[in-house]
Amino acid sequence: MPCVMIIAGESSGELYGSLLAKELIKKSDNIQLIGIGGERMKETGVELISSISDAFGLTEALKSLKKLKRAYNNSLSTIKTRKPDVLVLIDYPDFNLKLAKEAKKLGIKILYYVSPQVWAWRRGRVRKIAELVDMIAVILPFEEKIYKDAGVRCEFVGHPVMEEIEEVSNLYFEKNQSLSFSIDAGFRNFFKTSIGARTDSQLIALLPGSRPHELEKLLPLMIDIVKKFKSDTNIFSKSKFQFCMPLAPNVDENRYSILLDELKNEGVLISKGNSVKVLASSDIAVVASGTATLQTALLEVPMIVVYKLSPLTFFLGKKIIRVSHISLVNILSGNKDVVKELLQDNANPAEVLKELKRIIFDTTYKNEMLNNLRKIKSLFAGKKPSERVADIVLELAGK
Repeated sequence: MPCVMIIAGESSGELYGSLLAKELIKKSDNIQLIGIGGERMKETGVELISSISDAFGLTEALKSLKKLKRAYNNSLSTIKTRKPDVLVLIDYPDFNLKLAKEAKKLGIKILYYVSPQVWAWRRGRVRKIAELVDMIAVILPFEEKIYKDAGVRCEFVGHPVMEEIEEVSNLYFEKNQSLSFSIDAGFRNFFKTSIGARTDSQLIALLPGSRPHELEKLLPLMIDIVKKFKSDTNIFSKSKFQFCMPLAPNVDENRYSILLDELKNEGVLISKGNSVKVLASSDIAVVASGTATLQTALLEVPMIVVYKLSPLTFFLGKKIIRVSHISLVNILSGNKDVVKELLQDNANPAEVLKELKRIIFDTTYKNEMLNNLRKIKSLFAGKKPSERVADIVLELAGK
């Protein structure tokens, strides 16, 4: 019975881990899956040795160090006692590369799935990864060359968010459309109905991220954006709008109850675990920089990207990060200003409202943005990432 260990470090990685687990079970009835993840991986059939929340819930806080150490020790102990055939590491490099070093000593095959952002900072990690892993499966097209040039067996497999998007979109289509599906008013209205939104109003999605520091910085901003928008009679008098905020499945709602209650009082629909359905329903989105910007692009939703960090973290980041843009949309477009990025002090209600107005009233601007989003979509069409990665895992396991 082949044994595969999957280590996912946060919400997006945990989604990819659950999709991979599902494909592995489909391809091999007697496979044994263990690892670190959350509810989605557990429900798929992965035996968890540490939960995602216990291990990685507060990685920026000192009090999380004990949890991280416990999770690492659990992982190392499991590797030594269960001796998995393949160790699948999903992103989270500081934790996973340390674990890979120990697994390599034991002769365990290692697949790195989802590259650390070596193209943005710490390029030297490419060499370290090359020394430790048997193969790397990357999810962004330009990453493949970086690793192949370093002598690593590497393949661009596509992005796992495609699968979730295709699965949701096919609730509307009668047959599998892959990423070739065309989005029209009927598509939007179908999903508006599915989340309890109105079909006679444009829907603005608010995506504040899933990490604690993102929620703490961006939830108050989202509240102020809604208030500012609703107070502008020039917009409100011309058309009807509604707001919806999807929350990641692992978000602790009790921790943010005061902020969430204020959003609800402003008429914002809160939908937990339904980010793809909400984006499929949306006419515009205000999105925290991260994977959600790619989801938004693949669903052809005009967007504004926002992000806030502590002043010190932002200052240090500017010193070491080597990219001119932070959103995947602009990076995948060749570092063009396809969508507006509002960072730090610029991430304020007035600037967001200004850009919302431009998207709403400037048809040429909106259509140009949509054309660029469709070009990004074409980069990922025809790929089946989880299925391909499952084949790679079984190949490494000798099955």
